[in-house]
Amino acid sequence: MRDYLREIPPVHELQKDERFAGLIAEYELTAGQATKFIQQEVQALRERLLYGKLPYEPENQDFPELIFGNAERKAAKWNEDRLMRVINGTGTVLHTNLGRSKLSERAVEHVARTARHYSNLEYQVADGKRGSRHDIIEELLKEATGAEAAMVVNNNAAAVFLVLSALAKGREVIVSRGQLVEIGGSFRVSSIMEESGAHLVEVGTTNKTHRADYENALSEETAMVMKVHTSNFKMIGFTENVETQALVELKNNNDGLVFYEDLGSGALYDFKKHGIGDEPLVKEVIQAGVDLVSFSGDKLLGGPQAGIIAGKKELIDRLKKHQLARVLRVDKMSFAALEETVKAYLSGEMKTRELPTVRDIMKPYEKIQKQTEDFAAEMALQADTFQIDIRESVSQIGGGTMPGVELPTCIAAISHARYSAEQLSKKMRNARPPVIARIEDEKVCLDFRTIDSAEMLEIVEGLQKIK
Repeated sequence: MRDYLREIPPVHELQKDERFAGLIAEYELTAGQATKFIQQEVQALRERLLYGKLPYEPENQDFPELIFGNAERKAAKWNEDRLMRVINGTGTVLHTNLGRSKLSERAVEHVARTARHYSNLEYQVADGKRGSRHDIIEELLKEATGAEAAMVVNNNAAAVFLVLSALAKGREVIVSRGQLVEIGGSFRVSSIMEESGAHLVEVGTTNKTHRADYENALSEETAMVMKVHTSNFKMIGFTENVETQALVELKNNNDGLVFYEDLGSGALYDFKKHGIGDEPLVKEVIQAGVDLVSFSGDKLLGGPQAGIIAGKKELIDRLKKHQLARVLRVDKMSFAALEETVKAYLSGEMKTRELPTVRDIMKPYEKIQKQTEDFAAEMALQADTFQIDIRESVSQIGGGTMPGVELPTCIAAISHARYSAEQLSKKMRNARPPVIARIEDEKVCLDFRTIDSAEMLEIVEGLQKIK
């Protein structure tokens, strides 16, 4: 093996090879990056040889070719986008792991314009004076929610933290035990309340809480009653909760008490009228008399990641002045995307239906079925390799939204002549763009609720390359 080790060219010699310059040019590397890849491959080759693993038959060895070939694959991998586009074939509209809501074309265009140019993020064009980013879309949010005032932070968890820190630090906040939820990433209401400096007062039991439980817990130290919308789970059976209106009455009978409702998902479109879930409209909650609400921008709203706080002007003004408001603020591109998203809701049903989240939740079964049949027809020429079964199934809305709600759908269940479902799914994920599907009954299943026509053709092309 020592003879073979001596055959490995030194790195400085490999740097003189024309393939080294080609590596830099092809993948737009610096000389340092290309050298690092070469060094890594030289070291890997040395280790293989020391363990007695020859990469070639002895008479066919070509170590420089091996080193440059592996370095090129490493460079290609390094050069790929870390945050990449994927095709969501799961049918889950708000797939948290896949980035939740897709933006509308208008929102994407506004983001691009804002990113490409300077903007009036904190500048009053008419007066030529410094402005506030809070003013960018406050009027739009007020119109959409019916609130006196509104502001935006970077997500709904941040909204909860800001509200508790600014309005209840060192004082008591009453919450039903049945609403002490944990959402993704081990985010718990009780933990965020502890971090905010507010003191949690639990009332009721896991399954039942009564108005009297809140009344009995009130004290001089009570700053707030908080209601948490259980948007990521559903409790059924022997249960009872105190409705928003009853807590509004409790608040009105106790001067200085703040009633804050964390809506979680937050809907501006009434899915209930189409028989989909029972998510309350933000405007309905505000009209009921709640002091403050907060909700996510990238769930049912269908916009960018953001936390929207709306409610009484006096309270919103206090939140805007709090030091955390700067810590938790959003950037110009998030504002751009959110502006176009909210405008869609204010422009009528037709514009609202253009939002991908609303469009895909409302997508008719017949349209999904037609797409599925078109896909099966496109794959018919590969019948000796792939088998496509069309089945009825259900889609999930996802994103911790509308738990238990199932949308009727149609799926393409795919099997391969030589690969298991797991193997085929892995090959689809390794395609470009990656295709993310679900596996049911040892079949790779594509749900066309979340796949458009152009993506369907990309999937067909990708599958045709799997031999």
